[in-house]
Amino acid sequence: MDQLRNDPSTAEGAPAHVVDPPPDSEDERELISKLVTGADAALLTSRGADGTLHARPLAVLQKDFDGVVRFLVQHPSEKTLEIEADPMVNVSFASRQGYLSIAGRASVVRDDALIDDLWGPTAEAWFPQGREDPRIAVLEVAGDGAEYWARTEPGVFALVKAAAAIVTRRQPDIGENRSVAL
Repeated sequence: MDQLRNDPSTAEGAPAHVVDPPPDSEDERELISKLVTGADAALLTSRGADGTLHARPLAVLQKDFDGVVRFLVQHPSEKTLEIEADPMVNVSFASRQGYLSIAGRASVVRDDALIDDLWGPTAEAWFPQGREDPRIAVLEVAGDGAEYWARTEPGVFALVKAAAAIVTRRQPDIGENRSVAL
């Protein structure tokens, strides 16, 4: 069922933003995957025991996206203990292709095959004891929904459209924005 929510970024008098159904085309699924895998880092936001939100950067190591985002983390840690207490999180990505925000449920798993799949030189920097470090775990975020802002215009054209928008006082159309269930 579609949900209606107010989007403060829309111009006054514009229709409210509607949450759309799941990605309905292979192109859209591929776009979301590129937004995940095209980012170097993601920002994971979890809730502390006192209700405050904590955002932390995590290296994006996965090569494809199947609806679940995976990160290598140290467990136990403040982040993983927060997630065990309250698994609702948000993960945000920024890349040359655009921006993506995924809301979902996180869990911490110890799975050697997943660790091997994510392991590489970047991971070595965070785990000085190497691949056999007993604190290595996988943080999985199963997405419930996502919102993306995909660039459809190259950088120079986007700048020209943004400059024109200042003169015309109209929002520039430099990309696509959509919310989807995952």
